[in-house]
Amino acid sequence: MQLRGHWYRGGTSKCWLFDAEDVAQHAGSREEVIELLADAFGATDARQLDGVGGGTSTTSKAAVITATPDGSADLEYLFAQVGIGDPTVELGSNCGNCATAIALYAVQSGIVIPGEGTTRVRMRNLNTGAVLSGTIATPGGRVPTSGHARVPGSKAPGVPVSLSFHAPWGQTAGALLPTGSMADQLTVGTVSFAATMVDAGAPAVFLRADGLGIDLSSMTGNLGDHLHQLIAARASAAVAMGLRKPEEPPQNAVPKVGVVAPPGDYTASDGRMITADSHDVRVRMLSMLAPHPAIGLTSAVAVSVASALPESVVGKALGPAHAALQATRLLRIGTPAGVITTEIVTDDSGHVSEVALHRAARHLAVADIDVARAAALTA
Repeated sequence: MQLRGHWYRGGTSKCWLFDAEDVAQHAGSREEVIELLADAFGATDARQLDGVGGGTSTTSKAAVITATPDGSADLEYLFAQVGIGDPTVELGSNCGNCATAIALYAVQSGIVIPGEGTTRVRMRNLNTGAVLSGTIATPGGRVPTSGHARVPGSKAPGVPVSLSFHAPWGQTAGALLPTGSMADQLTVGTVSFAATMVDAGAPAVFLRADGLGIDLSSMTGNLGDHLHQLIAARASAAVAMGLRKPEEPPQNAVPKVGVVAPPGDYTASDGRMITADSHDVRVRMLSMLAPHPAIGLTSAVAVSVASALPESVVGKALGPAHAALQATRLLRIGTPAGVITTEIVTDDSGHVSEVALHRAARHLAVADIDVARAAALTA
């Protein structure tokens, strides 16, 4: 069978985008969509050799898009994190980098007609209920095909996209703080760690790096040595956050799990020295079962919202130069790829109402994918 797909780079990820009508020709239920995407990506192979997957967690992503011109958003999308060496396709999360690509796709494909100066694309993520918007410069109503914007983690330029995540939070776990606390003791085996669990952008759990013996003075350091602890922490946090029952198998995509530390000089993944005065907090995240090469945008949103909670693990790690929460402020997050900056907007009661990031996207290809069913490959 053939499936039409559009291949985009969004931020530091690559994502295949599919029109829901094209997908519906081959898959009528979510279970069938999962099977279709797993086969299209070649998910059963660790190299994804017989499909269009990229063989890494940041390049094994897809979204199924439905235009909703009469709705509150311009489009809805179902995000899929496709397994690598595993036919599992997880639908429990969201991806800001892919949303960046979707915003550009919406303008380039005609889902949203470009305005005279800028064009705002309103998007609803079906996985989590999150509402996002992407704003793209369209001078004179022209559709952009290239740009000069760059983001940490990618040297390639792209079309600039301003991406905003809008409250309310708690769409997946039911509350911003699913446990009701800014910080909890999370038990992993016989060891307990201070942890903050939030549902903002995506469900996420943050742990103190020093509490696990993780040194963030080098972002190429020993995080891999602690994967078993972090994966176990994710499994334990999922139960505490109500994302799964104890008897159910843990997911690899949610909650996001990361370690945080106060600002400090550190070596980025490309060997650059990042100075302590350039950022407000250091963060390393997992992506599925491996260290993330930068930081996912939904994770950056979760860090940003947690930073407004003074007793949270993130809030306590903020540097002394970090300003008190105002109506709008910037948060500088030190990541393996360098420093990314988020803009945090609060309402009159001091609650975070929006988190915005500046990203870049580029259309790579359009293809008719010849999808081979996995069963046929082993016949």
